[in-house]
Amino acid sequence: MSTAFAVENRVWDPAETMPRTELRALQLRRLKSCVERAAHVPFYRDAFKKAGVSPDQIRSLADLKRLPFTTKSDLREHYPLGFLAVPRAEVARYHGSSGTTGKPTFVAYTAEDLRTWADICARFLTAGGLRPHHTVQISFGYGLFTGGFGLHYGVERVGAAILPAASGNTARQITLLRDLEADALVCTPSYALTIADAIEEMGDDPASLPLQFGHFGGEMWTEEMRREAERRLGILAFNNYGLSEVIGPGVSGECAARDGMHVQEDHFIIECLDPETLEPVDDYAYGELVITALTKQAMPIIRYRTRDIASLDTCACPCGRTTVRMSRVVGRSDDMLIIRGVNVFPSQIEEALLQVDGTAPHYLIEIDRPGRLDELTVKVEVSSDSFSDSMSRMQALIDRIDRRIQEVTGVRARVELVPPRALDRFTGKAARVHDRRRLP
Repeated sequence: MSTAFAVENRVWDPAETMPRTELRALQLRRLKSCVERAAHVPFYRDAFKKAGVSPDQIRSLADLKRLPFTTKSDLREHYPLGFLAVPRAEVARYHGSSGTTGKPTFVAYTAEDLRTWADICARFLTAGGLRPHHTVQISFGYGLFTGGFGLHYGVERVGAAILPAASGNTARQITLLRDLEADALVCTPSYALTIADAIEEMGDDPASLPLQFGHFGGEMWTEEMRREAERRLGILAFNNYGLSEVIGPGVSGECAARDGMHVQEDHFIIECLDPETLEPVDDYAYGELVITALTKQAMPIIRYRTRDIASLDTCACPCGRTTVRMSRVVGRSDDMLIIRGVNVFPSQIEEALLQVDGTAPHYLIEIDRPGRLDELTVKVEVSSDSFSDSMSRMQALIDRIDRRIQEVTGVRARVELVPPRALDRFTGKAARVHDRRRLP
């Protein structure tokens, strides 16, 4: 483990360096409160009864394993607000993430939840070099997606200036970076490299930007991508992790040592389990992350199966933080795809195709990363009665499919029509996804 710091080692909140014995005692108190809040949610009330556990039986952190798991399907089945634990009058904001039905999975926040969210984002931003005198350009989408707003209020909490550029329009992003002299960039790592590509296409050097830092998340990325972004943009890049169902960005983030992301354990208990047996994996082994949000008021979440595969490191960190660190996410334990920071399920694409007349129920999804951004291609069989040698008719069908996929998933796809029975048939589980990206 390296003891060199990329930036000055600073800690935002003394809770980050709390002795482990005190931290575990705090976790237990908060776990008890979390279970008590969750007992007001019909799903958890029924799940607790089925598991034979009640809030008063939570006497140690070991009792966590007696509690039921929560999955994305559970949230979808209780759409839109079946997990709400407070009166609607106490909700300060709603966010959402994509689901297989085309409807978002909603999450709610009280005013206290929003303050917590801002504080935990301020922690990793401060650890990654952000100071009040800096200017931060946020190039994440603003809206139901938690990335933009989560980082926005974290930056605001630190006291730095914010350029809410939102996503897209790369030429405009570059103009803002130059003219407003932003010190830090918040976006996906692949988009940071897209900005670098665009500047080079303009005949300029990306390192000529005034940027000093990048805080990147929203997709899996490699150490090689970090080094390339740092070299080409002349920055120091930091990784962070979160997900909407738990709170959003801020679950963990890198410190100045950049040797894993510190989990905010006073707010989250994180388990690393074998996705098949749901038993804990050995120390430092890869497994599925399962997260309990200890302090979430509006929508408490218990043992949420993230489906993200990573490892945990309990060794002491030279930065002085006492919290466990997690590795980069290296994959998924389900069939969810992450395309340019957007969660996409193959079943969503199937749903979209089935809503377009003229397509057969046979398709192939291909994901590539020829440059810096993911490219999604959907090969679709045309039904026999719709197949035509008329280019205009086929193009019209492509356009209808493209629009429907974008409406359901939120991402654009390149649609290729193929003749009837051109795609492979399967006697077992259909292999409908070819992911050819070079992921970690």
